[in-house]
Amino acid sequence: MKMAPLLTGLFFMGLLLACDTAGEDASDCHVLGSPVLPLLSKDGDVMIGGAFSIHSKIAQPSLSFTEKPTPFTCSRYYNFEEFRFAQTMIFAIEEINKSKHLLPNVSIGYRIYDNCGSTLSSMRAVMALMNGDEFLNPQVSPSRLQISHSATCECLSSRKEYPSFFRTIASDLHQSRALAQLVKHFGWTWVGAVNSDSDYGNNGMAIFLSAAQEEGVCVEYIEKFDRAEPEKLLKVVEVIRKSTARVIVAFLAHVEMNNLLEQLNVHNITGRQFIGVEAWITADSLVTPTSFSVLGGSLGFAVQKTNISGLNTFLVKDFWETDFQCEENHIDVASKSCKENQDLMKLRDYNDDVEELRYSSNIYKAVYAVAHSLHSIMKCSDSQGCDKTSEVKPWQVIEALKQVNFIIKNGEQVWFDSTGAVLARYEVVNWQQRSIGSVHFEPVGYYDASLPPGQKFVLNTEAIMWPGGSKKLPVSVCSESCRPGTYKVLERGKPVCCFHCLPCPDGEINSNDCNQCPEEYWSNQIRDACVPKNVEFLSYTEDMSKILMFFTLFGVVLTVTVAVLFLINRDTPLVKANNSELSFLLLFSLSLCFLCSLTFIGRPTEWSCMLRHTAFGITFVLCISCILGKTIVVLMAFKATLPSSNVMKWFGPVQQRLTVLSLTLIQVIICILWLTINPPFPFKNMKIFREKIILECSLGSSLGFWAVLGYIGILAVLCFVLAFLARKLPDNFNEAKFITFSMLIFSAVWITFIPAYVSSPGKLTVAVEIFAILASSYGILFCIFAPKCYILALKPELNTKKSMLGKSK
Repeated sequence: MKMAPLLTGLFFMGLLLACDTAGEDASDCHVLGSPVLPLLSKDGDVMIGGAFSIHSKIAQPSLSFTEKPTPFTCSRYYNFEEFRFAQTMIFAIEEINKSKHLLPNVSIGYRIYDNCGSTLSSMRAVMALMNGDEFLNPQVSPSRLQISHSATCECLSSRKEYPSFFRTIASDLHQSRALAQLVKHFGWTWVGAVNSDSDYGNNGMAIFLSAAQEEGVCVEYIEKFDRAEPEKLLKVVEVIRKSTARVIVAFLAHVEMNNLLEQLNVHNITGRQFIGVEAWITADSLVTPTSFSVLGGSLGFAVQKTNISGLNTFLVKDFWETDFQCEENHIDVASKSCKENQDLMKLRDYNDDVEELRYSSNIYKAVYAVAHSLHSIMKCSDSQGCDKTSEVKPWQVIEALKQVNFIIKNGEQVWFDSTGAVLARYEVVNWQQRSIGSVHFEPVGYYDASLPPGQKFVLNTEAIMWPGGSKKLPVSVCSESCRPGTYKVLERGKPVCCFHCLPCPDGEINSNDCNQCPEEYWSNQIRDACVPKNVEFLSYTEDMSKILMFFTLFGVVLTVTVAVLFLINRDTPLVKANNSELSFLLLFSLSLCFLCSLTFIGRPTEWSCMLRHTAFGITFVLCISCILGKTIVVLMAFKATLPSSNVMKWFGPVQQRLTVLSLTLIQVIICILWLTINPPFPFKNMKIFREKIILECSLGSSLGFWAVLGYIGILAVLCFVLAFLARKLPDNFNEAKFITFSMLIFSAVWITFIPAYVSSPGKLTVAVEIFAILASSYGILFCIFAPKCYILALKPELNTKKSMLGKSK
């Protein structure tokens, strides 16, 4: 079998796939120095390599450039999580090798290097993965494929710049947007932001700021620092101390978060609500005796816990029995590999972290993704196995990875999107403290981009413990929300989250902004709801109505009293001299004038609106017609006393009745035309007062209304003129001067009524009209009948024919 060596390495949390394209006859080129040997290795048809920071530090040699540098020496501090990554990689490879369905006749080997957390050591490991341990061929043209399990920077999503980069973790594009949604979910509109001064922190924070702006979240400050910049870190701490934002979004790498935590502890800055990212939210190294006072209650997105059957058993048992067969008590007789890595034996009995592993599943998926791509390229089948004669080129693996779509044994589907990343799935965790004092990362929700909109983000708010052990949601706003009935006015020079609250104008309520109520509604007292406007009209229960009704009924009683008095004295000279028939008709019409004012009181209806104006017009015309008839009678009577005058036969009782009837009939015709063409009707007047509805009678035809009033005015003027001409006629029974006074009062009242009627608002318009009716009625009653009643009731001795003729002494 001829097959190009295929190398995949996990370098700085990433798988590196390389293909050596040099021929077998290439000239040898020897390494100048010691070869880099893997920490763990196993041969196979296909080699997958990885570089992990199993030791966390390295002792840097002195570089004097005068002598050969001493070899790198790793420290004795172990990174248990990185060691678990290496174990998981071996577990996945062993599982594939045992599978009869995936690469059935191809064995996968591995070469795992310890880069000790050093860039220099990492570069040597990468070169060793691409070129081999023992030689470096100058004709090698490495084509690299990287599959990362934790590199989340959105900057790596560009396929133009990184065409061969894949990752089994989602880009920070999703996490940053989810952070903005999380902040918005709890109503935190005023937050602080701190990020690492790196591609990871700057890109992630930029996406968060854009998403936060869309969500209506304001950022009080944006600070960043690098792990090698202690001065900037102190500035960040000072900004946090002085800020009013109680929520801090920390888009920091693990190291920067640890540095910030130390300084916050030193300055005793507590009580802030931290929102974290996957890089530090579940980092065990941040859990110290004093860290919970600062980070207690923190919320953040974390990679989901590893849930792969058989992995835990392999990590704590099978690995040590099958893949690292070294006994601590027999190191002297063990293999060279065991002697070189005997310090790994110290990790054998450490099992506390196994249940909390998170990124291991991404290692597992990365190895399986490579295996599935090779399975496709080599045209493998269960019956015939794989074609080992085919030459696998790196570009083929890249193209095959774009098409992979498989399900691992925990049921999770794995595939790469157009940017080379997998689907975003996060667990929302909360820093909580158990009763025994230990800190644990409590799951309180999840984010799953594969779910339909509205179901992607789920939180169990009741399970969250906030800073200080409180169950009360912390508040972080620049300005408190405006109470109902007020609206926002932005503060000059400040973000949109900072504002003043001003009351909504009358008639408007607050929902988002102040909105005008519908036409027949008005805002309530606190301006948070529209209520029906008060409907106002001159009702019977009002004090003003009661006063007007009293004077109305009192006028009726007076009129009836006068009529009774006249009826009792109907045969006396005074009553006979004053044309008793017209007097009784006048008193009857006055009673109707008083009573018609009652139709103006109460809720206007269609019938009452038509009745009030027509009754008023007809009764007053009847009244003025009677007075006009009495005035004509006075003039005719005087002329009848002249020699050879026979005028009274032309204006006797029949003519008087016809005059009154014909004059009244004209008003009746006017009213009928008015009611027929455009009658009065109930009308809701909302123009006079904005806050209430004036229920009134619309005139319908203004021409009809003014025609009724005009006709009454014409009769009144005619009556006044005739009475004025007859005022100086002799004889005591002459009542022309009393009619003159009554018409003066009548005219004054109604002339005054017009401007008062037009200018009076609301129900006062009706009150003015009633007052005019009552005043004019009382004026006629008193001016015409008061002198006669005085004689009839108090001076009966004057009620003689001689007195009427002015012949008494």
